Amino acid sequence: MKAAVIYQRGEMPQYMDLPEPIVHDDKEVLITVKAAAIKHFDRSKASGKHYAAQNDAQQPTIIGGDGVGILEDGTRVFALGNGMIAEKAIVEKDKMVKVPQGMDDATAAALPNAVAGSAMALRFRAAMKPGETVLINGATGFTGKIAVQIAKHYGAKKVIVTGRNEEALQALLALGADETISLKQEDAQLITQLKSIHQNAPIDIIIDYLWGHTAELILASLKGSGSFTHKTRFVSIGAMTGDTIQLSAENLRSVDLQLSGSGLGSWTKGEMKQLFEEIIPAMFELAASNQLKVDIEKVSLRDIGKLWEMDMPNGKRLVIII
Repeated sequence: MKAAVIYQRGEMPQYMDLPEPIVHDDKEVLITVKAAAIKHFDRSKASGKHYAAQNDAQQPTIIGGDGVGILEDGTRVFALGNGMIAEKAIVEKDKMVKVPQGMDDATAAALPNAVAGSAMALRFRAAMKPGETVLINGATGFTGKIAVQIAKHYGAKKVIVTGRNEEALQALLALGADETISLKQEDAQLITQLKSIHQNAPIDIIIDYLWGHTAELILASLKGSGSFTHKTRFVSIGAMTGDTIQLSAENLRSVDLQLSGSGLGSWTKGEMKQLFEEIIPAMFELAASNQLKVDIEKVSLRDIGKLWEMDMPNGKRLVIII
């Protein structure tokens, strides 16, 4: 079978011929893969930089952690597995979702990671309720665009988005965002704007894909002065602009702040069960009926070496067609 293989961390994947994988127990099943998305998680894990891969032994690895394919009985599913950017892969039976009719393979492959990177934070870490105000920091990427739509679907009264790309920020208004904040302005201006927004319509939830300096500025804008403050739930999902921040104890003590993270290791077994049995199927139905917009770029498996580190413009997701 054809597959995308990385032999050494930091190298480009190679388009290779390999033997088909073999199912070893009754918890697994063989899938014929049709499409698999390339995500920041895949690149980070393949390089060994992601916390989920730091203890992995360095060895030749078929890349890709999820994808869409066909089971032996003809059922089309999205599934988690190892080595999914290949013609065949082994997946776990309890981590599959049936793909509805009217939804193409590439869309089904692209969407679930972004759903996990937004819905899990909103539902479980922030415990979002209808009528709340949500700020999405770094919303111009693929997952951020999905997060805007899911926040609105879950009943957000107001969705505020931040980003550096002005064109992409404006495009988010068509997806349900109510207000945009440019991250290209000076720090003092950004803090002033955030404070003004928070005073007029208190921010209930912050979904953060950037961390780094922008997270410091957002947290600084929430800092209280000794009087009662509005409770804000800040959920860290990504670290596109830096893995560490400086956060003063005074900042924490002065505001009613819930600070948490959403990602592999933070989710419970019950939450993961809901993701596969309830959340992803619901989002698939929305996408199949064109109520959830998914922007993708399709490419061929044989071009994997040239495309692995390609930056997609305007929040698109790169999907390998197999």
